Amino acid sequence: MNERKRRNQAGVTLIEMLVVVTIIALFAAVVAPRMLRRTDTARVTAARAQINAFMTALGAYKLDTGIYPTTEQGLQALRTPPPGVTQWQGPYLPAEIPLDPWARPYIYRYPGEHGDEPEIISLGADGQPGGEGINADIVSWKTQ
Repeated sequence: MNERKRRNQAGVTLIEMLVVVTIIALFAAVVAPRMLRRTDTARVTAARAQINAFMTALGAYKLDTGIYPTTEQGLQALRTPPPGVTQWQGPYLPAEIPLDPWARPYIYRYPGEHGDEPEIISLGADGQPGGEGINADIVSWKTQ
């Protein structure tokens, strides 16, 4: 009789298992959105850092050549000398031009619409102009 009692007490009941699964699901429901927001925040921070690196490289390019690359020459002028540009001393970036954190190319304009410096834009998570939050554009002429 003693052995039979022990066998009945050794296992986990279905209700105990459901309670554990429910607790894990509730924990995941609370933690997952917070982790996703941090991922989005990290992407925005990475885009800003990359735009700042581009602006630094563009400053060095202008010091050497006397002018910023045109819109047509684009950011690629930081890696390979554009035709007809003298005094190019690059490459001004150590690696190929990266995509933004959402795997889309950065938009480069010079001359731009917001001052005398080039404009670099990432369209954010939604890939559309404008937007709010993580969908907002990350732009070179605003510090946030």
